[in-house]
Amino acid sequence: MLKILHFSDAHIDMANHGKRDQASGLPIRVLDFLSALDKIINYAIENQVDLVLFTGDTYRDRTPAPTFQREWGKRIKRLSEAKIPTILLVGNHDTSPAFGRAHALQEFETLAIPYVHVISKPVFFTPPDLNDIPVQIIGLPWISRSSFISNAEKETTDLESIYGDMELRYLNFIENCLDESNPDLPILFTAHATIQGADYGGERFVMLGKDQVISGSLVRNPNFDYVALGHIHKPQNLNENAHPPVIYPGSIERVDFGEINDEKFFVVASVEKGKTQIEWVPLNGRRFLDHTIDLRNINKHGFSNESIPTPQQIRTYFEEYLPETDEIADTIARLQLKYPRDWEVLIEDHWIRERYQSALEFQFIRKPIVEARLRLPDDQEISSIPPEQLLKIYLENQSYESEEIEILQALAKEIIQHHDKMEVTE
Repeated sequence: MLKILHFSDAHIDMANHGKRDQASGLPIRVLDFLSALDKIINYAIENQVDLVLFTGDTYRDRTPAPTFQREWGKRIKRLSEAKIPTILLVGNHDTSPAFGRAHALQEFETLAIPYVHVISKPVFFTPPDLNDIPVQIIGLPWISRSSFISNAEKETTDLESIYGDMELRYLNFIENCLDESNPDLPILFTAHATIQGADYGGERFVMLGKDQVISGSLVRNPNFDYVALGHIHKPQNLNENAHPPVIYPGSIERVDFGEINDEKFFVVASVEKGKTQIEWVPLNGRRFLDHTIDLRNINKHGFSNESIPTPQQIRTYFEEYLPETDEIADTIARLQLKYPRDWEVLIEDHWIRERYQSALEFQFIRKPIVEARLRLPDDQEISSIPPEQLLKIYLENQSYESEEIEILQALAKEIIQHHDKMEVTE
């Protein structure tokens, strides 16, 4: 039986919140990610796992600062020194969209670090490639659309056609690998990709319109004994109670408020031919705290609909819904406030900021609401405006942020396109 540790989506330089640590000079949030990484590395060494499998997205982007490369390298070096074979799969955040550019893990590939194996192109590893571990690995890194088009010499720009050709190439590659495989040894399949049926986390918002979605049947192949995936930040098994386990372990730390409710894990898989057991090992990361208060509901608490509340009445209302100070301590905290625009001058925020001063970071987001009917140009009727444009007008009227509007419009476009396709097929 092989013991394999699988983790993914480290994003160790995701320093978008909080203060710096005075001792190291690193952002405290980076230390959070490094702490999670240390727990993973320590577990692998202390429990003498047979293989460590990292399924992509080391950094925030493909051009990490040397300091972050140093911190990642120090930890991978520990695995190398412990003589634990380690697979580093190249993810989309590690890859340049320009064909021929180096990826963010290039130094491990170029320098041939002992026991460290980089997957930057489709590959089939057999035991001699893996320090004689009795296992076979079919690996698919993130393959950008531009790289595929360049290699395939395709001229079409139709996404559906391109992605269809890409999946066909994947399928043919996998079938060829299976034909060459040893039927007596377990087979692992690993990919950094979006699989059909996956439950997206917060990272879904940055992928709209860009991701290829690979069919679930491709990864649920019964010839596989474990499927190690990366890219989706929400931990999940896409083949629950069946063989093989198809695992997204998720990101090692909460990246943003889109992952506020996600628990974080790495996975330990005990693999035999035709039989695999998995264990979800929890990572206790930084807590995120999010509250939304709508002051338009203040009239339900004894105030007249015709009267404007005083600053003290607003504070009294706030106090009922704000978290206690000890709950706030050391969190990434956000408070979103909705209110009629006329009440702007009534809201005193200095005491709110004092309430949240023990947080690692506090975001106070004001969302003034204009209670008004939508007004269109005299020469324009609602029926003449495309649905996405109508949605944009409504959201702007409701004081949504431009980033939120873009996300919601993209979701609406997906829904409309899916509905249109369904009508055509029917």
